[in-house]
Amino acid sequence: MRRDSNSPARNQPYPVMPGMEPADAKEELRRAIRAQRLARPPRLRAEAAVALAEALAEMPEVRDARCVATYAARPAEPGTDVLLEQLAARGTRVLLPVLGAGLARDWAEYHGPDDLRERAPGRPPEPSGPTLGAEAILDADVVVAPALAVDTGGVRLGQGGGWYDRVLKQARPGVPVVAMVFPEEVYDVVQRPLPAEEHDMPVHAVVTPEGWQRLF
Repeated sequence: MRRDSNSPARNQPYPVMPGMEPADAKEELRRAIRAQRLARPPRLRAEAAVALAEALAEMPEVRDARCVATYAARPAEPGTDVLLEQLAARGTRVLLPVLGAGLARDWAEYHGPDDLRERAPGRPPEPSGPTLGAEAILDADVVVAPALAVDTGGVRLGQGGGWYDRVLKQARPGVPVVAMVFPEEVYDVVQRPLPAEEHDMPVHAVVTPEGWQRLF
């Protein structure tokens, strides 16, 4: 469970003004959060990656999963390298996204860090093996999704491409979706709600280096 509650006293950007359109508010938040992530020292990112893997290992849905759909993090994101290795070491099948043209959705199995390739600058690393098709997410017992922020009502702020909002609609009904963020990126839905649009898919839980928390 989460070991420390989020507080507005943290260094938490919130450039959302009354009357802003949700799309504009999202872009302002993305800029602020990305800048804060880039300023995080590599040592703290590495420590966070270990703590995130430990926190997720405590979550029953992840611990008991036969198959986990997750992602290979980019440098400034909460690290997933330790998580991927831990899941693979215990025999869990791990699916990672493969980004096709436009918003094409696909997946491939994780076969170790040496198998990951950055296919284009700025894109997350992907497995080099054969792709499995968009329907592969139906095998996932839990989805660990990237996010720039999450609020305690389950609203997820993504990178802006809409890839995961489309992907999550294809998961089996009832499969839990867990967002992975840094501690200051969990927002109180009453005090600092994240902007949301109709197409946004909710998340059921959030994990930070301080632990995990169910949202609904």
